[in-house]
Amino acid sequence: MKTEVRGVANFSNVLRGSFHACFLGYSLGEKWQGQGLMHEALQTAIRYMLRQQRMHRIMANYMPHNHRSGALLTRLGFEREGYAKDYLLIDGQWQDHVLTALTNKEWLPPR
Repeated sequence: MKTEVRGVANFSNVLRGSFHACFLGYSLGEKWQGQGLMHEALQTAIRYMLRQQRMHRIMANYMPHNHRSGALLTRLGFEREGYAKDYLLIDGQWQDHVLTALTNKEWLPPR
């Protein structure tokens, strides 16, 4: 039986202390896009990061032409916070990115 990876998601640069934040990255194979798979997966993963890992903030950035990614993040509750020119080096070229974040407004510091 052949298995195929449909997509991946990761949380990186996890910081505690006075920040309690991380970055979200994700990718989904083209033939699997538009079916709600990433939305479903990220809902669960984000809930885990907010509740079990006690993140106050999850940041996710996307290239301006990637409208699907922008729509996905909006549906997940992320808010646009800015625009970064020449943000990431991708395939040898600097790419602009839209900066978004999801903030846990109910977050309380550990006692």
